[in-house]
Amino acid sequence: MSDARLKAEFWIMANVRRCNDAGVPALIVRRGDNQGGTLLLKLNQFDLGCKVLTQARDIDGAAGWLAAFSGTLVAETEADQYIARAMARDPDLWVVEIESRDGWHPFEGKEL
Repeated sequence: MSDARLKAEFWIMANVRRCNDAGVPALIVRRGDNQGGTLLLKLNQFDLGCKVLTQARDIDGAAGWLAAFSGTLVAETEADQYIARAMARDPDLWVVEIESRDGWHPFEGKEL
């Protein structure tokens, strides 16, 4: 992360606060590196399933999200297994779970 970017902890905490202010439950499941850890989102859409997004950048450096499972909704246990494998690979990884039936989240960037 360059000096011009927000620290991961500040950026993530601010967006979790935006969720809570909007009445959308959000929880930091795992704290990663405070300075520049990557973020993984688990969007829990209740009985519809879960979507898992990993923070990424496009070729021009714009913030975006890579969707696991080709962007399809999966059972929560499958999402949790995917997240556990990602945490084992990356000790700096942040994980945030947001409960939103329509899959809304406040983090900028489109799916890549």
